Parts: sequence; structure tokens; C-alpha cells
Amino acid sequence: MSATSISTAAYLVAALLFILSLAGLSKHETARHGVAYGVAGMVIALAATIGLVAAPPSGKGPGIGIVLLIVAVAAGGAIGLWRARVVEMTGMPQLIALLHSFVGLAAVLVGWNGYLEVEGGSSAEFTGSLLGIHHAEVFIGIFIGGVTFTGSIVAYLKLSARIKSAPLMLPGKNVLNVGALALFVALTVWFVISPALWLLIAVTVLALALGWHLVASIGGGDMPVVVSMLNSYSGWAAAASGFLLNMDVLIVTGALVGSSGAYLSYIMCKAMNRSFISVIAGGFGIEAPAGDDTDYGEYREVSAENAADLLAGASSVVITPGYGMAVAQAQYPVAELTRQLRERGVDVRFGIHPVAGRLPGHMNVLLAEAKVPYDIVLEMDEINDDLASTDVVLVIGANDTVNPSASENPGSPIAGMPVLRVWEAGNVIVFKRSMAAGYAGVQNPLFFRENSQMLFGDAKTKVEEIVTALARVPA
Repeated sequence: MSATSISTAAYLVAALLFILSLAGLSKHETARHGVAYGVAGMVIALAATIGLVAAPPSGKGPGIGIVLLIVAVAAGGAIGLWRARVVEMTGMPQLIALLHSFVGLAAVLVGWNGYLEVEGGSSAEFTGSLLGIHHAEVFIGIFIGGVTFTGSIVAYLKLSARIKSAPLMLPGKNVLNVGALALFVALTVWFVISPALWLLIAVTVLALALGWHLVASIGGGDMPVVVSMLNSYSGWAAAASGFLLNMDVLIVTGALVGSSGAYLSYIMCKAMNRSFISVIAGGFGIEAPAGDDTDYGEYREVSAENAADLLAGASSVVITPGYGMAVAQAQYPVAELTRQLRERGVDVRFGIHPVAGRLPGHMNVLLAEAKVPYDIVLEMDEINDDLASTDVVLVIGANDTVNPSASENPGSPIAGMPVLRVWEAGNVIVFKRSMAAGYAGVQNPLFFRENSQMLFGDAKTKVEEIVTALARVPA
């Protein structure tokens, strides 16, 4: 059996494992198995590639290529392990955005290599109509990769607060985006008919500029969708590279990532009442939100001791976490508070908004890390109708996802966005460091409701104080 046939079989097994990985990651209970399937698939794919390079079909021997490949795999693996060990969950969204940029850059480099290899005469397999198809693959792959690369860099900078999260509003920004896409189509046709180096340079510059502008034009409130969208872009970039490298496993993997990322983006847009097309087109048609100078009145504060008394007398409690919980790393004391309340006979559940945090599933991962039972962690649609009959809701670090303006103020920038209707509960305690607006830059009238009280300070510290105070309250 030849090395080529062995590698083809290995790639097929790897592709099946990637499919199983996606299936496993769709549920809390099977997520660990999903990760294991993905890791196993990648190990098999890498091993097959190294084996193919070590025993090429030409029979000329591996040469320096196998050494470079092993060095690259070892270096990449070492960097990946290092980052996985040191990154906090709060830094995961920006890390993922940065990783997407690597995929985009790789697609650009593969595309350039594909062009130079054919033009240099080192590859004679493309002739006639196949050459035109190859040139189209090169051009499209470079464009997708370039957009993914700079778009991901901008997302990383916004998520890590290195640049402002507000959308960039250049004059005629929509015309610029549509014009860039039209120019790309024209350049692609031109390149297929008459390939030239300057056209390749032009599309690379165009893609890099468009990727930067697309994501820069999207506000911080939509960044969770952007991360998912860039995940999709990186998948299609990988698939384009697979066509150029004639690697089935890369095509399959890229298509899986691209399609699943696109579908996830669509689901998140529905959850935020955003137009899928407008978001992926760089906020097409969306204007910058105006400042809110409404006087909502005075807010009330509550102490940790009084909060503990309120919880001790409740029969039902719902906890709605947000990015603030992740920043404070409050998931462990929240899990302990949940345990104590359940031991007292209190019905405790969690309400998770689809875009809570800055990454899909962000809150679910944190709660699972703290060993909160899966069966009490519910999605927004599962918990919303029960909030009106809930005694106490704890809003820990959430803001935009519990903002009543979304349903009550048609002029709000988040109008129409489905939110957790926590204000319908008997009592609401909001954990916040200050009265500052949320990530979307919108003031939250919830803070001033008669049934709402503010508990200021570090979320982890305040939850720990409640846990301590609760232990002193007779059951």
C-alpha cells in the first residue's frame, strides 16, 4: 500500500472525527468527548501529512521539507500549549480572534505560493481550462484569507480594549464595502483571463483593507457575532487552501468550520435582532448610536448581608451571569452560593443569554468549570417565561442582555434585541463595579427600577461576602 493511499485513508478518518467533534460540542454533557475527537482528528491529519512528506509519491525522498515540517509542527504545538495554559477565560475571545488571523494569513501565503509555483514552471499539472480554474482558486483564496487576517486583527484589538469598540463611521462606508466587493469580482475575471503579478498584489491590498474596514465598522455590542463570523471566514479560507494544495481533509475541515460558523452567526444575529447580512457586511445600513441623556431617577444600593437575607427567604432564585462574572472569576463562589441555596431547598437556576460574555458559550464554559450542574443551566428561551414568578434574580456582570430598553424603547440602539426579562421578577440584585453603560454603550433603566438594587464592587468578593453572610442566617 502506497503512502498516498495510506494518507488518504487517514484523512478520511480525521474528517469523520472532526464531524464527531462538532456533534459532541453541541451539548454540555458531550463537550469533552467533542474536544477529544477534534484533537484525535488533528493528530491523525498531522501524522498523515508528515508521513506523506517523508515518503513522497515521486520517490525522490523527503529532503529538507520533512525537517521544516516537523520543526513547524513542534513550534506551533509548543506555542499552543503555552497559550492554553496561561490564557484566562476572559481573554479567550480575543485569543480566538487572533488564531483566526493566522488561518487567514496562511491562506494568503498558500495562494501566493500556488501562483508563483505555476508561473515559475515547477508545476505542470495545470493546463488549458484547469489553469483558469487554478487562477480563480488562487485569487479567491487570497481574497478570503486577506479579509480574514485583518478583520481578525481588528476584532482582537477591539476585544482586548487596545482600540475603541465604537464602530468606525467613515463617510460612505457602505459604498466603500460594496465597491470593494464589486472591484474584487472584476479583478477576479481579469486575473483568470490574463493573470499578472500586479493583479495579485492589488487583490491582496484590497482584501486587507476591506477586512480591516468591515470589522472596524462593527460596534462592540456585535463583537460576539463578529468572532463567530470570522470563524466562518477562517473555515472558508482553509477550504480554499485545501483546493490549492489538493488536500481533501483541509477542504472538508474548512467547509465544516465555515458552514457551522456561518450558521452560528445567523443564530446569534437572531438572538440580538440583528440583520445577518448587515453584520457580515460591516454594519451595512447601521448608524452610530446616539448618546442617552434620559433621567431615569435614583438607584438603590444593597449590602451583601441584606442580599443574603433576601436570598434566605426566597423560594426561587435565577442567576443571570455576564462578562463581569468572567472578569471577576466569580464562577466558583457563585457555584458555592448555588450549593448553599439548594441545600436550603431554594430552587436555583441560571438564565444564559445567547450572547452573554464575548464568545458563544462563554458563560456555559465558566459554569461547567465550577461544576454547576448542567440541568439547572438554562437558555434564555427556557427561563424567560418563569422570571415573572421568580422571587430573586441575581444579575452578575450582565448588562445589555438584561436591558429593558430592548423591548420598551423603539429608539434604543438595541431595540428589538431579545433579552432576559429579569425586571419582571419580585426582586433584582445587580452586581456591578459602577453605573457605567454596558459594552454596547447603552444606559440600562433596569438599575433604576423600584424592584432593583445595586451591589457595587468586585463580583467575586461580593458573592463571597453573601456566601459568608448566608451561612449565618438560620435555615
